[in-house]
Amino acid sequence: MAWTIYLSFAGAVAEALLPKGRAGLARALALLVALVGLLIAAAGFAAGAGQGRVTIVDVPWVASMGIRYTLAADGISRVLVLLTGLAAVAGVLFSWNIERRTNEFFAFFLALIGGVYGVFLSFDLFLLFVFYEIAIVPKYFLIAIWGSTRREYAAMKLALYSFVGSAMVLIALLAAYATSGSRSTGLLDLAHAGLPVSFQMWAFPLTFVGFAILAGMWPFHTWAPTGHVAAPTAASMLLAGVVMKLGAYGCLRVAMSLFPHGMDPWGWSLIGIGSWRDVFAVLAVVGIIYGALVALVQTDFKFVIGYSSVSHMGFVLLGLMTLNQIGVSGAVLQMYSHGVIAGLLFAIVGRIVYERTHTRQLAELEGMHLSRRMPFAAWAFVIAGMASMGLPGFSGFVAELQVLVGSWNAKPWWTSAAGVGIVVGVAYTWRALQRAFFSDMPHTHHAHGNHGEHAFDPISWPEVTGFCLLAAASLVIGLYPRILLDTIEPAVRALLAGGGQ
Repeated sequence: MAWTIYLSFAGAVAEALLPKGRAGLARALALLVALVGLLIAAAGFAAGAGQGRVTIVDVPWVASMGIRYTLAADGISRVLVLLTGLAAVAGVLFSWNIERRTNEFFAFFLALIGGVYGVFLSFDLFLLFVFYEIAIVPKYFLIAIWGSTRREYAAMKLALYSFVGSAMVLIALLAAYATSGSRSTGLLDLAHAGLPVSFQMWAFPLTFVGFAILAGMWPFHTWAPTGHVAAPTAASMLLAGVVMKLGAYGCLRVAMSLFPHGMDPWGWSLIGIGSWRDVFAVLAVVGIIYGALVALVQTDFKFVIGYSSVSHMGFVLLGLMTLNQIGVSGAVLQMYSHGVIAGLLFAIVGRIVYERTHTRQLAELEGMHLSRRMPFAAWAFVIAGMASMGLPGFSGFVAELQVLVGSWNAKPWWTSAAGVGIVVGVAYTWRALQRAFFSDMPHTHHAHGNHGEHAFDPISWPEVTGFCLLAAASLVIGLYPRILLDTIEPAVRALLAGGGQ
C-alpha cells in the first residue's frame, strides 16, 4: 500500500512538468494515477482481510532522535486508504471540465492525495506529522487559485486554522517525546512509554482539539463551510471526503492512543460533565444539532451541504467518545460513509448543477424546474440525499446506528440529543431537494434569459461514472456492512485495549 503514496507524489511531479496547454493529457494522467492508486488500495484492503497490523516499511530516518520511516496498516488504515482511493478517482472525474492551468491543478490535487495516503499509513508520529503538513499546502492553492466566492479568504482561513491545530499537536507530541524518555517517535513505543497521568490530562485535550479543528468540531468548525463553498468541486469533495477525516483519524490514532488516561474522570463534575471525554462528547452533540439547524436555513445550496458536513462529522467525534467497541467502530464506518456521501453531494451541487445554471441560490433554482430540464441531476440528488439522511440500504444508516447504540451504552442522553440532529437532517435535505429540483414555482428570468429557455449542457460520461462509483460505494456497504466491519472491528478492539496495537 506504500505505493499509493509514491505513485501520487510521482504523478504530481509529472503533472507539474507537463507542457502547458495539454489539458487532455493532464486529465488522462491524473485519472490513470488515481485509478492505479485505487487498485492498490483495494488490493491492500483485500489482502489485509483477517490480519492485524502489518508493517510495510520500517527503516531509520533520523536515527539520532529515534525517528523512523515506518509505514504500517491495520483495519482502520485500510478502510481510510480505500476511501482516499475512491475520493481521488471521483475527484478527477468531476474535474474533467478544468481548463485553466490544468496540469497545475492536478499536480496540487495528487500531492494532496499523496499526503493523505501518508497520514493514514504512518506509524511514526514525526512522519505522520510531516504528511499531515504536506496535505495542508495543496489545499490552500486549490482553493485560492481555482475557487469561487471569497476564495482567497476561505483558503487563508483554512490554512490558518489547520496550522494552529498543527501547532497544538506539535507541542503535545514534543512534550510526549521529551517526557517518555524512550528516544523514539514510534506510535507504539510512545503509547507503551507509561506517560504520567497528570501529563496525559493536559496533553490529551491539546492534541484532540488540535486534530478536531480539521475534523470540523464545533466551535472550531467555521473554516469548513466557508472552505467547502469557495473550493472547486474536486477540492470540496476532498475537503469533506478525506481531509476532515485526517482530523478525526488523528483524534483516534494519536490523541486517544497516546493519552488514554486523559479521558479519565477529573474527580469532580459540573452539570454532569466530569471529564474531557464528556466535554468533547457534548461538543460533538452540539455540532450535530447546530450544523443541521444552520443547514436548514441556508439559501446557498452549497452552504447546505457544507453545514451538513459539520453535523455528520459530529457523529464521528461522538462515536469516538463512547469508548466502546460498537461506538468507535461506527465512528470509523461513518468516516468512510460521510467521505463517500459528502463527496457525492458536493459533486452534484458544485459540478453538475452550478456549472450549468451558474447559481447556487435556492431561490433562483426554484424557477428553473431542474427535475424536468436536468432529470439525471435531480434523481442523483434524491439518491445522495437518501444516503445522507441515513436511510436503510445506505452506508450512513449502519454507521449512525452504531454510533447511536454506542452512545446510548455510554450515556443515553447523548443519543437523545443526537437524534434531534437526525430529524433536522431529514428536514434540510428534503427542503433543499424540493426547492432546487421539484419546485412548482413559475419560471423565472434565470431560466429563460433573453432568448427563451435554453438547454443545459448534457451530462458527461465522467459525471455519470463518478456518480455511479460513489453511489455504489455507499450502497454496497449499506447492504453488506461486514465488508468493512470485519476489518474495522479487530483494529478498534486492539486500540481500545491499549496502545493502538
